Amino acid sequence: MTPDTAIRTRGLTRDFGSLRAVDHVDLDVPRSRIYGFLGPNGSGKSTTIRMLCGLLTPSEGEAEVLGHAIPAEAEALRRKVGYMTQKFSLYEDLTVRENLDFMADVYALPRAEKRGRIEAISERYELTRLFNQRAGTLSGGQKQRLALGAALLHDPELLFLDEPTSAVDPENRRAFWESLFDLVDGGTTILVSTHYMDEAERCHALAILDRGRLVAEGSPEALSEGIGAQVVVLETNEPRRAGKALHAAPWVLSVAQIGNVLRVLVDPSQAHAEAAVADTVREAGFTVQSSELDRASLEDVFVAATLPSRQERRERAA
Repeated sequence: MTPDTAIRTRGLTRDFGSLRAVDHVDLDVPRSRIYGFLGPNGSGKSTTIRMLCGLLTPSEGEAEVLGHAIPAEAEALRRKVGYMTQKFSLYEDLTVRENLDFMADVYALPRAEKRGRIEAISERYELTRLFNQRAGTLSGGQKQRLALGAALLHDPELLFLDEPTSAVDPENRRAFWESLFDLVDGGTTILVSTHYMDEAERCHALAILDRGRLVAEGSPEALSEGIGAQVVVLETNEPRRAGKALHAAPWVLSVAQIGNVLRVLVDPSQAHAEAAVADTVREAGFTVQSSELDRASLEDVFVAATLPSRQERRERAA
């Protein structure tokens, strides 16, 4: 593992009985970057994070995090990482101050350092005025700031965030992400799982997981350029019925309606994709008001990467 790499895995696998939750995943996560995990529910994002934290033992493969072999050196790693779970996991019957005190003790912060770190974190994340309020009475955004502050008390080199904005409003989500870039500017490496496309686009690099497998990886720009599909945007007078007609075409991967516009993902082997889409709609008896090829969005990339293979679709239809 090079000094510029925070996480390296090879063949990382985790089985739960007969279920393979993570299937031979290879990762190279650079330092001082935000690296995103994108995938549907059950794709293996949380399980992978828990293995990288040392909380789960891999069934196969190897992982190295900040120079420590996992799980053998998990105990030495814990002082260097922070982990914010998807569900608020602090004590709701304790006050904000009591929760921060408790977490500082969990991280074994020296007494001389503890008070200063709590004050600094509380000021950065606007928690000071909430010190005497029980955590269970906080709003979603306030709980999020408290959980993030608690995960950063010991100034970790690496921060794991498991869908951290699932319970907050758009304004708090934006503010949260701005705070993440402040951390990266200070040298922190962040691995974050999300199912929000706008958040995924903010990451320096992404791994898309599906059914436990790594199906795509790269920067958002590179993934959009390398999508395994053609994108056609078509406006029609009968978008719902036209969409059903397109779904029946074997070379159409997916159809999404946006107002009166259809966004169609077409198999990359299909020649003259724009004309093929427009002709299919016209032959079904509908008017085509406009059609054009478009640049792939990250949502298009996600859909194309997580679609069943052509062979799987044939087997399901049989």
